[in-house]
Amino acid sequence: MSKVPLTTAGKAASSTDPRTWTTYEAASTSSAGVGLGFVLDGDGIACIDLDHALTPDGVPKPWAAEILRQAGATYAEVSPSGEGLHIFGYADVRQGRRIRRSGGFAVEVYGTGRYLAVTGERFRGAPSTLTDISALTASLTA
Repeated sequence: MSKVPLTTAGKAASSTDPRTWTTYEAASTSSAGVGLGFVLDGDGIACIDLDHALTPDGVPKPWAAEILRQAGATYAEVSPSGEGLHIFGYADVRQGRRIRRSGGFAVEVYGTGRYLAVTGERFRGAPSTLTDISALTASLTA
């Protein structure tokens, strides 16, 4: 799946130009592109992006399971690849980062200027609400 942000008219959109964004309602009824995306615009919503976090049968790898546990009851979804997870919540993340962790995996933390292709496929009954993940994002980026 292509992860390029597009306007509902099918033109290039930007993760930093609000004039190219639209509402969920307009995006979900548009035929442009191949799916939905979400822009993190610095409004206090952050995302922890876990690539290659799931085994082929959909079980979180131990390192990802620990991050999910620490995130608590907040919205988490399977990423478009089917191999990763997006964990959304409230946190003040001014500078996005990709953090290499021991064990050979990386965690990405974003809060502004980032477009994410999303699926809406909640992971294992995750709630549809967001909670405060500030302590987790701080510990991951420390």
